[in-house]
Amino acid sequence: MILLLCLCFFLLGRALPQAVSPAASKIQEVKKLYAAGQWNEVVRAVPESPDTPADLELYRGLALAQLQRFHEADAAFRAGLARHPRDARFLVERAGIAYREKQFAKAKIDLRRALAIHPQDDYANNFLASMYFLEGNLEAALKYWNRVGKPKLSDLTYDPAPHLDPLILDRAFNFSPGSVWSRNQYLTTKAQLTSLNLFPRQFFELQAQPDGSFDLGFHAGQRSTWSHDKLGNTASLLRSLPYQAVDPEFFNLNHKALNWISFVRWDDEKRMLTSELSTPMPEGPQKHFRLYFDGRNENWNITNTLLPATPSPAYLNLERAVLGAELQSLVGWRWRWNLGVEFSYRKFRSLVGIPTAADSFFTDTAGLALRSGVQRSLIRFPERRFKLDAGATGEMGTFFANPLGMYGRVEGSLMAHWFPQARGEDYGMQTQLRAGQTFGTIPFDDLFMLGFDRDNPLWMRGHDGLVNGQKGNAPLGTNFILSNSEIDKVLYHDGLFLLKLGPFVDSGEIHDSSAYFGHPKWMTDTGVQATVGALGSFEFVLGYGRDLRSGNNTFYSTVSR
Repeated sequence: MILLLCLCFFLLGRALPQAVSPAASKIQEVKKLYAAGQWNEVVRAVPESPDTPADLELYRGLALAQLQRFHEADAAFRAGLARHPRDARFLVERAGIAYREKQFAKAKIDLRRALAIHPQDDYANNFLASMYFLEGNLEAALKYWNRVGKPKLSDLTYDPAPHLDPLILDRAFNFSPGSVWSRNQYLTTKAQLTSLNLFPRQFFELQAQPDGSFDLGFHAGQRSTWSHDKLGNTASLLRSLPYQAVDPEFFNLNHKALNWISFVRWDDEKRMLTSELSTPMPEGPQKHFRLYFDGRNENWNITNTLLPATPSPAYLNLERAVLGAELQSLVGWRWRWNLGVEFSYRKFRSLVGIPTAADSFFTDTAGLALRSGVQRSLIRFPERRFKLDAGATGEMGTFFANPLGMYGRVEGSLMAHWFPQARGEDYGMQTQLRAGQTFGTIPFDDLFMLGFDRDNPLWMRGHDGLVNGQKGNAPLGTNFILSNSEIDKVLYHDGLFLLKLGPFVDSGEIHDSSAYFGHPKWMTDTGVQATVGALGSFEFVLGYGRDLRSGNNTFYSTVSR
């Protein structure tokens, strides 16, 4: 009997209409007013109140935005967010107002905050990705589009068409028609194209199609053979002429991405010939083979760097030749490694003022070394346009003359790049930290040097590496630590020329366990540097540096690809 009564009450309750709460009824009413476009009625129906439910607060803000009362709408969304901090809708709608008022940075901040609450929100991901895409930040756009399964590629187009073997070009692009193009595929494609050393300027374009897919357009200025660009190649050949040098370079021989790059300098104090042949392996641009030669005949003046300092001059002549082969490999876009072998020979002549106890540094000898290296992308914040990369190299070898023998060397580096603005390269900042250590006894020509010399990668721009045109004026040693930081302000930029200017700070130390080289104190240089890019293919660097410890001033210049 009791069970029968319970069943009757249950059926009676299901048959009676459910009571609707006043708040739910008010929300339904406001939604109907908003759908009918009666935005003033919505605002009147939802007065400002600390007890307003989230949905009503949201519709009040939306109605104010439709009435173009953006300041009041922003205040409504801000108030709603303060009372409902986990409701991402207020952030998304506030971002829409900021976008309408062209406050793009504010809009992106709100959208990123909204996605931190609700990462899979289709509208917010599309909105944020579209903003980055319009700013030319394709990597950041792909990061957010990929969350919602976009963009799907239908075809690949080239403008202009590269002069390159179609098989090599096809293997350089990492995508499949009809599938989503991911950020990882984009970065891998960029890394593989860059490894070909043919496309110094690259631009990827997504072209929307009627079916919702995209065509991927690739636009790039290609390093061409002499027959295709005689003017540009002539300018490149002669870019080092002020330094009594030329740069014979031949790219993409036989359209196989085979590059032959050379450098010839006839300066009486520092003659030099280098030549390098590089080509992708048959399996594609992921692997490259490099064969290189470096020959030098240089006069060195180490009067100011040989320790302990003596009033007598110290000179020498160095003849050096190096022949090496190397295999380089890309593993996706995050990793790059290389492995190679190198044979070297050096001969020292005309030694003047060199202490007898330091003779081991100036031993005529041949050597054989195994060299390896790895580079890794550590951090990328495409939204902030920031990246941090790391690298390490190691070398083990032996020299074939006493008192030299087995030796080893390791180097490590960290490089940070940051472009603080949403687009362009204005106020670009970079910082690099490097360190190196040598184990065993090595000849003089294998010492590290901290100073400015066009042949030296370890710049201290307030320490001139030359004296009267001869090398050896900058500190030398077997171990070092060095940091280089600079900021570049873009003063002028068009399709042909680029002018950047900015300050720099270099800081480091170098020492040597033999006590014949090194520097007794930490060094700090500062100054200003101008960079002039020409024809999009090479850059002139002009600078002024000051050694803050000694007060010495230097003016320097160089040219590079």
